[in-house]
Amino acid sequence: MQKTSIALVLLLLLGCKHPEPIEPPLYRQAAEFEPTEAIWLLWSNYDHRADMPNEQATLDIISALAPYVKVKLIVANDSWYQLARSKIRPDWLEKQQVSIFKMPYQEFWARDMGPSFVLNRQGKLAMADFNFNAWGLGNLQDSLVKTDETLDERVAKMMNLSIISSALITEGGNHEVNGRGTLMLTEKVARGRNPKLSLAQIEKEYQRLLGVRKIIWLKEGLYEDDYTQRSPLPGPKGEKLYTLLTTNGHIDEMARFVDARTVLLAQVDSTELDEPIGRENQRRLAQNLRILQAARDQDGKAFKIIRMPLPKLIVDTLHPGDGTYDLISISDFENGHQFPKGKPVLGIAAASYLNFLIANGCVLVPAYYRPGADPEVKKRDEQAQAILRSVFPQKKIIPIDALAVNFGGGGIHCITINEPKTTQ
Repeated sequence: MQKTSIALVLLLLLGCKHPEPIEPPLYRQAAEFEPTEAIWLLWSNYDHRADMPNEQATLDIISALAPYVKVKLIVANDSWYQLARSKIRPDWLEKQQVSIFKMPYQEFWARDMGPSFVLNRQGKLAMADFNFNAWGLGNLQDSLVKTDETLDERVAKMMNLSIISSALITEGGNHEVNGRGTLMLTEKVARGRNPKLSLAQIEKEYQRLLGVRKIIWLKEGLYEDDYTQRSPLPGPKGEKLYTLLTTNGHIDEMARFVDARTVLLAQVDSTELDEPIGRENQRRLAQNLRILQAARDQDGKAFKIIRMPLPKLIVDTLHPGDGTYDLISISDFENGHQFPKGKPVLGIAAASYLNFLIANGCVLVPAYYRPGADPEVKKRDEQAQAILRSVFPQKKIIPIDALAVNFGGGGIHCITINEPKTTQ
C-alpha cells in the first residue's frame, strides 16, 4: 500500500510538471497587420500595356498610403528620380512622408525581390536574404537577375542592417505569416523553385530566417496564376487565354491572414463553375480549404476561415508593342505550343481581391469596375470591400485601380513590401 501511494504521488507530481518554455526564435517576420513603419515600392521602368501606365497605379498607391504610413520609393537612375519628385506632393517629400532612393534594379515587384525585413529578439530590424531567380525562370548567374537578387542587400547596407543569408530560392509573395509563428505558402511554388530540396529542408530554412514554428502547405494557387510558358488556358467559349508573366501560384493571390487566427480564402462564384477556369479554381480551392480546416496554428488552435469572392474573369486583347505581349512572344512554350507572333492575343489579368495591402490605418484593395463594365464586376468589388470592412472595422478600406499592374502578372501587394515598426 505504501509503495502504491508513493507511486501515485510521483505520477501526480510528474503530471503537474510545467513544460519547458519555448525558446523564442532569433528572428521573426512580423505580420502585415502589425504596426508598419514604411511601405517600400519600386518605380516601374516599363508598361505592361501601352494604354495603361504603371506609373499612374504607383502614384495612386503612394497617394493612398501617405496619410497613414511612410513611403520609401526606389528609383533606378537620376532621370527617374527627377520624374518621381515631379509627380509627388512637395509637402510629403519635405516632411519625409515620402522618401526616394536611387539603386539599380530591373523588375518592380518589390514584394518578391525587394527587402524582406525581420525583427530580432530585441525588436531590431534585420534582413532575411533569400535567393531570387526571376520566379524560377532565370539563371542566378545572369547579370540582370543578379541585379534584382542583390537589391535587398543594397537596402540592408544603406540601412546598416544585419543580413541573414540563405540559398533557398523564394519570393515574398509566397510568404504569408501570422506574426505568431505560423507560415502559410503554396507547395507547388516552393517545390518548383527548389526541386533538389525536400519539404523538411525547405521548412528548416523558413524556420531559421522567418522564425516560424508551424508551416501550412497549400497545394496550388489560382489557375490563371499558372506559368505563362505552359499552354494557354481554355476560355469560357473555348478560346485560348494566355496567363500574363505569372508566378505559378503565389499565396497572396488566394489566401491571406487578417489576424493571427483568421484566414481569408478565395472562392469561385457559382455562376462560373461551368467554365473551365472556374471549375479548375474550384477544385484547387476546395483542396486548400480542406487543408486549412484541418490545420492548426503554432499553439494548436484552429483557424477561422472567411471566403472572399474572386473577381469576374478579366480578359482583354494584347497587341505587339504591349510590354507583356513582347515578353510572352519570346517565351519558350511547353507542349509544342507556337505563339502567334505579330498577331493580337487574349490575356487574363492576374486579378484578385486577396492581393490587398495592409498598412496601419488603411487597407488598399483592388477595384475593377469601370464605367460601362458588367454590373457584376461592381457587385463583387463591393462584396470584397464589405468583407474587409468587417475584418478591419478600425481601418479605412481604399479601392485602387491597379489593372495596369494586373496585366503584368501581379497586383498591389506584389509591388509593395512592409517594413515593420521596431520596438527600439
